[in-house]
Amino acid sequence: MTDIKERTGTTAIETPKAPAVELKLEIAVIPVSDVDRAKAFYTGLGWRLDADFASGDDWRVIQFTPPSSPASVIFGKNVTAAAPGSAQGLYLIVSDIEAARNELRSRGADVGEIFHPVGDKHTGTDEPYLSGRHRVSGLDPHRGSYRSYASFRDPDGNGWLLQEITTRLPGRVDAHGASFASSTDLAAALRRAAAAHGEHEKRNGGQHDANWPDWYADYIAREQAGEPLPS
Repeated sequence: MTDIKERTGTTAIETPKAPAVELKLEIAVIPVSDVDRAKAFYTGLGWRLDADFASGDDWRVIQFTPPSSPASVIFGKNVTAAAPGSAQGLYLIVSDIEAARNELRSRGADVGEIFHPVGDKHTGTDEPYLSGRHRVSGLDPHRGSYRSYASFRDPDGNGWLLQEITTRLPGRVDAHGASFASSTDLAAALRRAAAAHGEHEKRNGGQHDANWPDWYADYIAREQAGEPLPS
């Protein structure tokens, strides 16, 4: 999950000291009108079905977890009083938005075109999203982290937003605890490190760097933690 500072690309505030009690956000509730239809939709996306419990005809709860996500969603019958389709701005963070969009579309989700925000404008006629309302079609020209988006809705209209994040803002990740939720994310990080290391070798006379594993590891850890990258 990300915070507002991360999503808008502004400077991160100082990370507070760890609290005495851990608080882990794990569940988001999405309101639906047809439980079986919603179950079929999220099953089709390839999300993991964690639970489908019912008690008579008056109560049913279903839990799904997106691939590699530490958080899940639940929906069902008499689970929430919110109006079906009223859940909006549900962020799905991806390391490659083009690949994620293609995958979801192949599974039946009507994912819109990729877009990016324009400057720091936060008003306009476009449908609101967390980074503002002014948007331009296509990937962010500089492929900046936090800057490329795509959206889709479930059958009830609950709104999901894909956001591409490759480098976290400073303070968001412990540099000594870099980790990846999937082999896909790790592979993408390795490709970015390989490209940067190629430039590093060019700047150093084109000689093979026998210590490339250490350089890769340093680059990946710094990138994930939002620290200055090695040159």
